[in-house]
Amino acid sequence: MTNTSALRADINHEEPASLSTFTTGDGVRIAYRADGTVGAPALILANSIATTLHMWDGQIPELSKYFRVIRYDYRGHGGSDVPAGAYSVGRLGRDVLELMDHLGIEHAHFLGLSLGGFIGQWLAIHAPERIDRLVLANTAPHLGPADYFDTAIREVLAAEDMKDTAEGFLHNWFPLAMVEANGPIVHRFRQDLLDTPRQGLAGLFAAVRDADLRRTIALIQSPTLVIGGEFDTVTSYAMSEAIAAGIPGARLKGFPAVHLTNIEFPKEFVEEVLAFLKSDQA
Repeated sequence: MTNTSALRADINHEEPASLSTFTTGDGVRIAYRADGTVGAPALILANSIATTLHMWDGQIPELSKYFRVIRYDYRGHGGSDVPAGAYSVGRLGRDVLELMDHLGIEHAHFLGLSLGGFIGQWLAIHAPERIDRLVLANTAPHLGPADYFDTAIREVLAAEDMKDTAEGFLHNWFPLAMVEANGPIVHRFRQDLLDTPRQGLAGLFAAVRDADLRRTIALIQSPTLVIGGEFDTVTSYAMSEAIAAGIPGARLKGFPAVHLTNIEFPKEFVEEVLAFLKSDQA
């Protein structure tokens, strides 16, 4: 079941000029944006593969009332540089740590959806002192088989354009009726997909292919909320259940959504996140 009133709402992009950049230790320029009051508790947002930081536009007005919200474009996406070759979840995690260092943030809450959830798991395992509360939405500790991603990498690099790839993503992300209606939200995500550099997408496909956190998530000590989509065909609800079972003390919340739960259920999603993140402030 889909929140149809929310789906009719358009989400406005910020102007590109509002983005800042910093350069990582390996020479990659990363674009980011900060909203909210300097000095407020920090919250870092990490989005899905093949999207930009604007995936979170609908959540920023509410989240920024309580947090200094930092969102960024992955290497290979949006306003960030597109380095050649395969990327890794470890390198993507270090991009976050270097962004935090650049901004003088010692520790932060972290909310990651899909690929962002892989990065959140890596951070909570490898840099636990930097992560306070952790929200893992529509994600998994491992996706396979590897040859699926090898094929996807070859196809996206060989394709003349991103049209077929874009349609495949849209059908995995949203209810079929929403895709067929082709409203402003779907139109916006389609355009972002068409604009995604193919090398950047291939690099991130490799990061997902090579990540396997199934055993090490047991080391996560950060209070964790897991959000799953009951109709998610990318990172199934069973995967969300497995994460919640594997992380000590984690709590699971399901939505009758496909993959981008924050887009299908923006109000309910942000309410759930805020209730969890603010529960230690009572």
